Amino acid sequence: MNSLSGKETPFGSFLKYTAHEFKKMLKENELQKFKVDARNKRYEFWQRDSMAIELYSPEVAYQKLNYIHENPIAKDWILVSEPSEYMYSSASFYEHGDDRFNFLKHAGEEF
Repeated sequence: MNSLSGKETPFGSFLKYTAHEFKKMLKENELQKFKVDARNKRYEFWQRDSMAIELYSPEVAYQKLNYIHENPIAKDWILVSEPSEYMYSSASFYEHGDDRFNFLKHAGEEF
């Protein structure tokens, strides 16, 4: 994992860490979709205005997790028929124990 400079927020650290993980996982042709012309980075995986929400209780955490898992089957997307079928989702981790990413931790362990 990348070392922290002491200035990152937990949210910033999450964005930085996951961006580096995405970069390692994606094939070159997939990576090109995220290329940007910026002085301080070559790729951008996250929207600049992404909204951080504090997960202050198990109920809120599971509500947000469920929302994220349901997105690939939402009527505007319909990427798969079941949330656990979406390759880039943690839904299969929660539903079937599939830990293909090797860095997931069950949200219930945090509360």
